[in-house]
Amino acid sequence: MTFAADKLKLPNDIESCHKIILAQQELIEKLVQQVKQVEGLAARVKELEAQLNQTSSNSHRPPSSDGPKKKPAFPRSKGKKRGGQKGHKGKTLEMVAMADHYLVHDPLQRCSCGQDLSRVLKSDKEQRQVFDIPEPKLEVTQHIVRSCTCPNCKREVSGIFPADVRARVQYGPGVKALTVLLNTAYKVPYAKVKRFFADVFGYELNEGTQLTAQQQCHQLLAQTERVLKEKLLASPVVHFDETGLRIEGGNSWLHSCSNTLYTYLFAHPNRGKKAINSEYSLLPQYKGWAIHDCWRSYFLFTQCRHGVCGAHLLRELQALIEQKSSWADRMRDLLLYAYHRSVKGSSKVKDFSFISRQYDRICKMADEQEPPPLYRHKNKRPKQTKGRNLLDRFVNYKEAVLAFAKHEVVPFTNNQAERDVRPAKIKQKIAGSFRTFQGAHRYARIQSFISSLRKNQLNVFNELRATFNGYNSFTAPEGAK
Repeated sequence: MTFAADKLKLPNDIESCHKIILAQQELIEKLVQQVKQVEGLAARVKELEAQLNQTSSNSHRPPSSDGPKKKPAFPRSKGKKRGGQKGHKGKTLEMVAMADHYLVHDPLQRCSCGQDLSRVLKSDKEQRQVFDIPEPKLEVTQHIVRSCTCPNCKREVSGIFPADVRARVQYGPGVKALTVLLNTAYKVPYAKVKRFFADVFGYELNEGTQLTAQQQCHQLLAQTERVLKEKLLASPVVHFDETGLRIEGGNSWLHSCSNTLYTYLFAHPNRGKKAINSEYSLLPQYKGWAIHDCWRSYFLFTQCRHGVCGAHLLRELQALIEQKSSWADRMRDLLLYAYHRSVKGSSKVKDFSFISRQYDRICKMADEQEPPPLYRHKNKRPKQTKGRNLLDRFVNYKEAVLAFAKHEVVPFTNNQAERDVRPAKIKQKIAGSFRTFQGAHRYARIQSFISSLRKNQLNVFNELRATFNGYNSFTAPEGAK
């Protein structure tokens, strides 16, 4: 009977075991899902922590976002003292040979002993000069056209006004130059320029007059812009960069082409191929060394040679180093070694073959350390880590990355372009955006001119005033310069 009872209970036991096995399988599946979820969350936390830890030294963020404990974006040599460095040319105020006014301070009429000094010959003992601003005022020049009657034919013959004197009352080139300088170079809004003129000169320069001056300056600088383009196209090295701008309520881009002497800027709705291929761009015609930040669209142009900014690469490597990446640490050391061997980017490296071999070894190490691409869908790009993306750039653009070490003319960084687009970011912080593309184009052309003037150590105000008079130092005939 016991055997029979057990035999009767057997089906029930099998069913229970089957349920237990199913429950265990469900638990295992849930556990696997939870492990995957934990791994995904851990990766997301790591990614968010990396974003929170971004500074100008390990990302593309500007130094102004670092806060009070900011570190330099580019490694600086240790032991450098603060203040002016040896060999730095100062700009101390010096006495001039001819002063505008002279004030003579004679001694008292009588000496402390009672002797009369009024007829005693006096000589200069010491001289001092005070530099100050005279009382600001607008000088008014009145133009009078005169006429006479010809005694022969009795016809009235009159003089004519100069071509630039078109209205009964108007502002001259000096006022126009100053308002353009304040608005473009110093980022002063029209309303504050109006207030400035009222406070200083006693005249309220309305916003319509300022806008007209900007438009006139933009038109007069058309020939100057062509000269700047020609100078840059003939340059052996040109730096290229782009930065975002808000124009007409949307995202647009300001593109920069520059070297140590000239700057050319243009605004465009796009960042990549459409902008760089447009009529405004210089890159399709340029045949020298194009230095940039490894933006893929630049490499579409094969008629020129490419150099990649080392500072950008160092920042991205630093971000990986903070995540304990050993290959990134070695690559950073190699780039810095090559940089210092090239006398800080001013000459080519003698042991370039050694650097090239080490470069290849580190790339091979990185390929072993970085996770492979994750192909989720056939028609979509694979998902890769930031380290894998950076490695792909090192492999695909090796010649451009090491160009500074192999070619003396190629600089290590693209800092020249960074400096040339920075004024636009400051203006955007103040103004918020450009209301129209016409306004953005006016700003780009005038800022290009002002930047080029400063690089050539020319007086910006005098050159703007000369522009309103017909020509400036870039467009003047040889005899007029």
